[in-house]
Amino acid sequence: MTRGFSRLRREDLLKTACEVIAEQGFGHTRTLDIARAAGVSQALLFYHFETKERLFAQAFAYAARQHSDAIAKIENSPHPPSRRLRDLLRLCSPGSSASGWRLWIDAWSESMRNPELEKISRVLDMRGRAVLRDIIAAGVACGEFACADPDAASWRIFALSDGLAIQLHVHHKLISRRRVSELVRTAAAAELGLDGPLL
Repeated sequence: MTRGFSRLRREDLLKTACEVIAEQGFGHTRTLDIARAAGVSQALLFYHFETKERLFAQAFAYAARQHSDAIAKIENSPHPPSRRLRDLLRLCSPGSSASGWRLWIDAWSESMRNPELEKISRVLDMRGRAVLRDIIAAGVACGEFACADPDAASWRIFALSDGLAIQLHVHHKLISRRRVSELVRTAAAAELGLDGPLL
């Protein structure tokens, strides 16, 4: 019972840490900010996570697990490749969850200086691209898509999505969410030999 409660408490603290970091950034977030948002003492945070760096790394790992679990549901879905592709692009859309994208963008920047964050970020990126590549390959195999190099296509689609996410969330008035979504869907359709943008 105590162990189960402790695990739930850690999950709650990690969720709150993600929310605070997404709002304030890794560089401006203090453990005091997270403790206040969670309604706990800093001592409890350090009891669970020992250091600020470990708390930040585990918070990002928690967010990455949530995203990875959502990707796994799409990967294991019985739907045809075209439907799984739409679901994956919707999940990873630059126009979705502003707080989530702020966390990822900030984590990419921190990853250049923090090996633990870099590893988590790299593994998640590789996972997403591998699932996209396999969906494209499955679509080619069943005749839904026409693509000579699914691996290269997956790199280009996610690179465009990541780049547009930065433009959308860093330069707020430069481009709309709707336009960003349209650009990603149109580019994906072109990569896969489809006549119009994915809906």
